[in-house]
Amino acid sequence: MSSHLYTRTGDTGMTSLVGGQRVPKTHLRLEAYGTIDELNSFIGLLITELPEGLVLGDSAIEASELLVSIQSLLFSIGSMLATDTSARDVRPGRYITDEDIATLEQAIDAAEEGLPGWRGFILPGGTHAAALAHVCRTVCRRGERAIHRLAEQAEVDANLMAYVNRLSDFFFALAKKINHSAGQEEYFWRSREKK
Repeated sequence: MSSHLYTRTGDTGMTSLVGGQRVPKTHLRLEAYGTIDELNSFIGLLITELPEGLVLGDSAIEASELLVSIQSLLFSIGSMLATDTSARDVRPGRYITDEDIATLEQAIDAAEEGLPGWRGFILPGGTHAAALAHVCRTVCRRGERAIHRLAEQAEVDANLMAYVNRLSDFFFALAKKINHSAGQEEYFWRSREKK
């Protein structure tokens, strides 16, 4: 018997969570981990557009290596979100630690080193890579909202929620770092004059 990528089990709008529980494809869990999967795909695209050798601050955190490690953690987050913990335990090795959150906070601080202070609301854009970092930021925020909707009905790990919250901040800092490193001026929102 040959193995196929398709299973035909989702043709009627149902799918399986980790552990086999069948739920509609419109379930909050799927919205949450599907958005995290979408974010992971955009991060992959962002990595292909990063300036070669981009480092964050004096700590010399290599941006592309950090993003690949973030992608791995997002797989764990997706698995956690796809597990109804009232019915089964999360698989071993799928968790977010205080250290993961601290690492992300350090990366945010490193990306901000040497950047100009607040000068107004930044419009997404600049270089192609920076624009993609802003796309990652907004998809991450959408994922965070979906996770919080899920948390209103089911238990969601507190570290997972904190990590996703910091992650969108990281993408904002990374976008600014990318533009600054490229010598690209930011575009700022301007209020309209009253008529």
